[in-house]
Amino acid sequence: MENHQLSSDNPMILEIRELLEKSRKNIAQQVNTELLTTYWNIGRIIVEYEQQSQLRAEYGKQTLKELSKELTREFGKGFSRSNLQNMRAFYLAYEKCQTSSGKLAWSHYCELLTISDEDKRSFYEKEAVNSGWSVRELKRQIESSLYERLLLSSGDANKEKVLSLAQKGIEIAQPADIIRDPYVFEFLGIPENKPYLESDLEQALVMQIEKFLLELGRGFMFVGTQQRITLNNTHYYVDMVFYNKILRAYVLIELKTKKLTPEAAGQLNMYLNYYAAEVNDHDDNPPIGIILCTDKDGVAAEYALGGLSNNIFASRYVLYMPDKEQLVAQVEAVLKKWHDKNDGNQ
Repeated sequence: MENHQLSSDNPMILEIRELLEKSRKNIAQQVNTELLTTYWNIGRIIVEYEQQSQLRAEYGKQTLKELSKELTREFGKGFSRSNLQNMRAFYLAYEKCQTSSGKLAWSHYCELLTISDEDKRSFYEKEAVNSGWSVRELKRQIESSLYERLLLSSGDANKEKVLSLAQKGIEIAQPADIIRDPYVFEFLGIPENKPYLESDLEQALVMQIEKFLLELGRGFMFVGTQQRITLNNTHYYVDMVFYNKILRAYVLIELKTKKLTPEAAGQLNMYLNYYAAEVNDHDDNPPIGIILCTDKDGVAAEYALGGLSNNIFASRYVLYMPDKEQLVAQVEAVLKKWHDKNDGNQ
């Protein structure tokens, strides 16, 4: 009797597998949406009770403590006082439950609710949805002050830019949109004052490629390291090559353990010319170059990168989490300067 054993890549099995996976995903999202709606309504009931009873803060805390005990006794875990406080904050932060995203889990919102600034919270919410961040990735991006770093990256932070980030998240339409300054490599675990070679930095980034891709942002795909270019029997090597599928462009990264130099810009410009002529497909956009260095002088960078036909950017990188308060102060200073300038023109 002939054996008709089905293989795992049989078309029928593939179709059924796709159907089941889609169904599971839809069910999980429906459950998540219902959970968020329930928590929002619990928060609403708590706030309305507080308002009707005109409870003072200390009595409000005691009420949450007693409510936590009663709900935990009857329904089990998930109703600690801190979680009830999050539900209350969830209701206050979102006037309508529909304004929250069913694509994010409750744990995401618990992290988002730690952010008091509405524009900043809206940005992280949009990016968590758009980039598919896990809770751990969201927490890391908040701790690394991604919002402030993006506002300061182009050096021209203004209210329109703040509102755009808050309402839409990161919009990638041109090469400059993928640049951050500084990049934060705290995940490498390299001591700040320990000497290291460029090859050490490159190897460490490859070992932590998933975290490096998270820091680079949406659309990046890793191509490889030390990509060889041969010109007149002389070999050159690009430190790291990526492809950004949103911009449809190769991104060449050169790593420097010192400050930006004109020589680094000239060398990268040569690499970009080669990629444009020899590597790009007909539907690829011009390649993009990024020099990651420990420091850059504004005037020197302007002259080193000015007048080049290719898209070359220089950004600093740090091996530690940036000082959040300092970054916030810098953003506020730039915004104040912008407001003062606009008020003076009126």
